[in-house]
Amino acid sequence: MSIPANIVEGRRQKSEKDFARFLQIALNSGFELEYHLMMAQDIGALSETDFSQLLREVVEVRKMIHGLLRKIDARLHETQVATAEGDHAAG
Repeated sequence: MSIPANIVEGRRQKSEKDFARFLQIALNSGFELEYHLMMAQDIGALSETDFSQLLREVVEVRKMIHGLLRKIDARLHETQVATAEGDHAAG
């Protein structure tokens, strides 16, 4: 529940930088979930089959979040470059 909640909360922020921060938190929640899955398997609450399937899904979600973070980081970089060029031209 933490992963989508952080994504939703982040999307409601005023800046892309803040959104990226919440995506990073969501990504970290994915690693936390992976740990919980491992523990569930270790204590016998989760079968090997279920663990493997859920782990694949968690990894896929983390990849999607990573891709979105890369896209936002690229946009932030473009904005910084454009701002710096504008400042340089005005100065």
